[in-house]
Amino acid sequence: MAKTAKKAAGRSSRAKASAIPSDPKPALLELFKDQIKDIYWAEKHLTKALPKMRKAATSPELQEAFETHLEQTQEHVARIEQVFELLEAKAQAKKCDAMEGLVQESESIIEETEKGTATRDVGLIIAAQKVEHYEIAAYGSLAQLARTLGLEEIADILGETLEEEKETDELLTGIAENDINYEAAEEEEEEA
Repeated sequence: MAKTAKKAAGRSSRAKASAIPSDPKPALLELFKDQIKDIYWAEKHLTKALPKMRKAATSPELQEAFETHLEQTQEHVARIEQVFELLEAKAQAKKCDAMEGLVQESESIIEETEKGTATRDVGLIIAAQKVEHYEIAAYGSLAQLARTLGLEEIADILGETLEEEKETDELLTGIAENDINYEAAEEEEEEA
């Protein structure tokens, strides 16, 4: 019985050893770098979209939220550039189809809603929260992957940005719940 247990334990440890490549980092690290390029493009693209969203917003509170998020996004771009430095890689962007689509959606909302209405603001909040949720997913995944790769300093940088994205999402929810959704509902009643 002891020999069988030893054999099973030996197979188990060999199976674990062979399931993990001797150096798993090169392919995983390349994937990580590729995804950093993707979020870098996304953040840079967002710095161009946020001023348009701010200008299209009616609510001063929403305008201020977009202005604040623009400032944060510029900081996020700088942090990603710091990540590239830590990776000893050139800061390079790779087109992010997801962010491009989300920004196009916000542009469509602006085109399809009436200027100066709370309804437009509701649409802008929805579009902005879709962006935030994408960024939360991206930064959460990247921070965890950085930890897996043993890149603790990079994980901390990405984690800081992740927390700011979550705060922005909560802020937008608060703006919608406290005022704008109700104002938009009243606009609809007035039109009816």
